Amino acid sequence: MPSLPRSPFAFLLALLSFLAAPPVAAEDGYDLWLRYKPLPAAEARGYLKAARRVVTGPQAGETIAIAREELARGIEGLLRRAPAGSTRLAGDGAIVIGTPKDSPEIAALDLPLDRAGAEGYVIRSVRIDGRRAIVIAANEEIGVLYGAFHLLRLMQTLQPLDALDIVERPGIERRLLNHWDNLDRTVERGYAGQSIWDWHKLPDYIDPRYRDYARANASIGINGTVLTNVNADAVALTPAYLEKTAALADVFRPYGVRVYLTARFSAPIEIGGLDTADPLDPRVRAWWRDKASEIYALIPDFGGFLVKANSEGQPGPQDYGRTHADGANMLAEALAPHGGVVMWRAFVYSAENPDDRAKQAYDEFVPLDGAFRDNVLVQVKNGPIDFQPREPFHPLFGAMSNTPLALELQITKEYLGFATHLVYLAPMWKETLDADTYAAGAGSTVAKVVDGSLHDYPHTAIAGVSNIGSDRNWTGSHFDQANWRAFGRLAWNPLLSPEAIAEEWVRMTFSNDERFVAPVVDMMLGSHEAAVDYMTPLGLHHLMGTGHHYGPAPWVDDLDRPEWNPVYYHRADREGVGFDRTETGSNALAQYAPEAAAAFAAPETTPEEYLLWFHRVSWDFEMKSGRTLWEELVHRYTRGVEKVAAMRRTWAGLDELIDAERHAQVAAFLAIQEKEAKWWRDACLAYFQAVSGLPFPEGYDPPARSLDYYKSLSFPYAPGH
Repeated sequence: MPSLPRSPFAFLLALLSFLAAPPVAAEDGYDLWLRYKPLPAAEARGYLKAARRVVTGPQAGETIAIAREELARGIEGLLRRAPAGSTRLAGDGAIVIGTPKDSPEIAALDLPLDRAGAEGYVIRSVRIDGRRAIVIAANEEIGVLYGAFHLLRLMQTLQPLDALDIVERPGIERRLLNHWDNLDRTVERGYAGQSIWDWHKLPDYIDPRYRDYARANASIGINGTVLTNVNADAVALTPAYLEKTAALADVFRPYGVRVYLTARFSAPIEIGGLDTADPLDPRVRAWWRDKASEIYALIPDFGGFLVKANSEGQPGPQDYGRTHADGANMLAEALAPHGGVVMWRAFVYSAENPDDRAKQAYDEFVPLDGAFRDNVLVQVKNGPIDFQPREPFHPLFGAMSNTPLALELQITKEYLGFATHLVYLAPMWKETLDADTYAAGAGSTVAKVVDGSLHDYPHTAIAGVSNIGSDRNWTGSHFDQANWRAFGRLAWNPLLSPEAIAEEWVRMTFSNDERFVAPVVDMMLGSHEAAVDYMTPLGLHHLMGTGHHYGPAPWVDDLDRPEWNPVYYHRADREGVGFDRTETGSNALAQYAPEAAAAFAAPETTPEEYLLWFHRVSWDFEMKSGRTLWEELVHRYTRGVEKVAAMRRTWAGLDELIDAERHAQVAAFLAIQEKEAKWWRDACLAYFQAVSGLPFPEGYDPPARSLDYYKSLSFPYAPGH
């Protein structure tokens, strides 16, 4: 307990000071980064000179009306003043929004709208009839809404508004969330409660949360959502459920968000009454054409189908001796007259591939390059295994110049501590986006493949496996909101830096107080590396528990399929550890361009973060630090725990700078993270020590429990399974 002031006068001053400073109001996280809390008085006064009223044209449509409503909400919240509204300019300080088609003021200005495209916008400080104004102009109404959110973001983060000259357009055409949501409201790999889609009440009851969902996505430029799990249920394509989907589409449409569905390949059998789903059978093709026409009659702007086929037991064209291209092209043919696309996932692996699971997608898809219709995108995970804490970029990104490739990222943290571990994912995603494939020479980054600039793809897309659920704060943890937002920002502009995105989010979500912003951004930027350290350092991968992927289990070796077992990936024994993917092993390295492969060809020159991914090395291999591999492994695992402990200390010291409710939840989750980081460290090191027979290095604590204890732990009801 702090000591009381000794002087009665000092005590009175302290009491008055306490009473004069109102406590920070409690927040539950529902408002995400769109809180619009009052700005400091000086900034608010300055912004009022530029943002007194919102002006729209006489022909403005529904989306521009939403943009006007958003600006009004933001101005009232941030500046403590309800803005005036007018269809005419009246004095300085107007925000004029619209398109040349609906706004005479905008039509009369010489704005570079040719650079904005269909979804982009121009924000410019101008004078109209001698009066100062800010213009948000676009070619289409959705661009006006995106521009409105941009202007509000500038205000929320205290940026100057006096000389604006902004032209933005999205770098990728289709920017999608993939919901792994089931019709019974369970969410595969979901850690934020149930699915937000209450299918039973749809289409007659529209939860207000659906509109808030669309609004949040529009604020970061997400323009599509796949409503259903890739492990698809054909029932989603029945007439009753299509009506439910249409009701959601009606809510999302004004916000620029198109709906997509996952298509179960065997649907013609399961709900169509056919005896086959062979993609070359005329009856099957006719069934899908009719189904597409049925969907578009209800949902004219339906985006298309996402398909997982011939992977993890899902049906697909290979069941009939056909190729992935045969299956994808059949669906693309049905969607093409309506403008829809097929996103065909490249996540395939099977027990019949005894060599190396990492090679299978390349082996199956590269021979089909150029065989897919123009409205097919092959959707490829960032790495060749499965959303691991760290993976090299997927070799398909350097090998399919004639097939549009969509990048699939995982926002939900299936392998990264679920919702309770603070792991900011933008640095991991940027590793992939910035990786050089050398597909067309140096500088052929994954980002340039995905945005179509390298190969001139007819369609481009990026997808993020959603972390959204029914929890009040949407994502299960407050910091996981940052990953949803970071995905949207990188989908809009893959060149943005993780640091800039993190700082925006911290300022909009918590506070502009520099005492808070700087340390929290630092926490976020270091959090991914910390997780890699305490989970899978030095290129280790897939050490997680069976099925639920919760916690460490590097010892598992008894599952039916070899590639389900962690020992398949680390291959540790008395002599060494690691998966040899060079020419002396599986030669998966040969799937990369020679220039890219050269960086990983030898253990001595391979970046240490990928060492055990590409190489099997002895326990006494000398690392750059001068430590042996075993010593370095102990060091990295320990360092990861120490980083989490430092994050806890940092957060604990920020308690007076934000509301107590959110501070307390984050503090509790950081305590869980530190506890589980120690579990990861101790369990993995206990196992690797038992395998190697090596003593613990001096200065490092041995595991707290025996290896048998860690092996005995069981989690049959871990979430998201």
